[in-house]
Amino acid sequence: MPLTPDYHTLSTASHLGQLLKTTRKRHKITQAVLAGYVGVSQNRLSHLENHPEELSVKQLLSWCSALELELKLGERDTSAASSSAEW
Repeated sequence: MPLTPDYHTLSTASHLGQLLKTTRKRHKITQAVLAGYVGVSQNRLSHLENHPEELSVKQLLSWCSALELELKLGERDTSAASSSAEW
């Protein structure tokens, strides 16, 4: 049975860091292995998980590819009331 994609709406850099770390752990990939995919040291990857605002777009896309994540951007639905924090 195919899995239904699980999408997350991110409103802060902190949410992004939490999602990346949780997904890495769910895939049972170590920081060292993932660091090789992203092109950084294990120490730097650890730092980026806690400070995702410092990720470059290239690093983020490499990270997403390694974890089988898909990055989608779209217009925000302004018709629904939102309690999420603004960028």
